[in-house]
Amino acid sequence: MAQSRRNFLKKAAVVGTVAAVGAVASTASTTNSYSSNGVVVGKSPKKEITYKKTKAWDDFYRSAL
Repeated sequence: MAQSRRNFLKKAAVVGTVAAVGAVASTASTTNSYSSNGVVVGKSPKKEITYKKTKAWDDFYRSAL
């Protein structure tokens, strides 16, 4: 009884592992690995603009002084 239960659990674990690996592999192959979600990616240096001179910013800096 215990031996057959152990064999069943071993087989179930193997089948589950194979199914999980297959699911992950199929998901990884269907998604775009270069999706940047709007973020600039790459190795070259990027120009980051953190401030743009506008009337709203001028008003804010004047009131902050």
